[in-house]
Amino acid sequence: MNPPPRIERYQGGRTLMLVSAVLGIAGLAATGVLAFFAPRQCAFSYLVAWAYWGGISLAALALLMIVHVAHSRWPVVLRRPLEAMALTVVLLAVLFVPILLGMEALFPWVSPASELGPRELEKLARREWYLNVPFFLVRAAVYFLIWIASAWLLYSWSIRQDGSGDLELTRRQRRLSGGALPAFGLAFTFATYDWLMSPGLENHSQILALYWFGGSMVSVLSALVLVGALAQAKNPWSSVLTAGHFHSLGKLLLAFVAFWAWMAYSQFMLDWVAHLPDSITFFVERGREGWIVLSGVVVVGQFVLPFFALLSRSLKRHPHALAAVAAWNLTIHYLDVYWILIPNARPESSAPTIADLTAFVGIGGVCVAFALFILRGRFVVPVRDPYLAASLAYDPRS
Repeated sequence: MNPPPRIERYQGGRTLMLVSAVLGIAGLAATGVLAFFAPRQCAFSYLVAWAYWGGISLAALALLMIVHVAHSRWPVVLRRPLEAMALTVVLLAVLFVPILLGMEALFPWVSPASELGPRELEKLARREWYLNVPFFLVRAAVYFLIWIASAWLLYSWSIRQDGSGDLELTRRQRRLSGGALPAFGLAFTFATYDWLMSPGLENHSQILALYWFGGSMVSVLSALVLVGALAQAKNPWSSVLTAGHFHSLGKLLLAFVAFWAWMAYSQFMLDWVAHLPDSITFFVERGREGWIVLSGVVVVGQFVLPFFALLSRSLKRHPHALAAVAAWNLTIHYLDVYWILIPNARPESSAPTIADLTAFVGIGGVCVAFALFILRGRFVVPVRDPYLAASLAYDPRS
């Protein structure tokens, strides 16, 4: 079976790739310089940026595996950008090294401060079997091993199928996804506890992983919408996407906006009703004068506005209108991750710093450049996937 004649290899994006790489390297360098003057502040700014971009990469991997497990046909044309976003976890593993170097500034259990009271010290002592540096490093290595192996195998088999057309490679991707999804879920859950929850002594939530996952899924779906909507005529990917694909992406966006909101409400409601000091302190800190406004912005911006906008069928079928909602979602999700982590470092104020910008641009720039590098020279869709024809002709009304 030969590739359909109207589907080409992607040769564009060179300028964007180079600009993203330059901005990314400059942002990382600037963050490193700023760290000499404000190490704790820069460490948290870097962790926020990593959690934002890392969450998008991991959500892309999860969505890719779900598509394979469900034998879903319509998203086949979306798989190649999903594979590229998922594979950025390789680069994110390297970018995790500064977090390891800044562990003492980020995690109070690494070197407990002398001003901690008996209650806090007792908590740390009870958790020492889990929260210790050697075990933390081992867990991080296991997480990345699971994620990188899954992303790389799915990508390499998909690319190999472009040349061979071997249907066994489709079956391999499905089997791997079915087996790896539970491991992915466990790794994601424990990583959330390690990286997003343990920076705060009073941060305790049984569903924070689902909360982070929900927001990250909204972001990866938004990224797919943006890539498709902003594709120019010279971009061969624009020729394979239909209004039906955007419509279904919009429906998934609506579903995960609602999922994120339900996780947010459940987390707040359960902790507030239980009224346990270890749980409720998280919300008390974010309800103070310096953070209450941002708390409201996150609720309204990440749920109320996109939810009601996405109820419109015509908006979901209009690429550029849907792209506007997608861009909004990506912006608000950063504020959400910021809201989770930064109060641990700056409880008195939610005002951003220059390190927040440099870290965001640094990690984001190199990740975008890496994803474009993966895509360049490849077919924009898996051209010998057995369900490609069904995906190209997809119409949700049929």
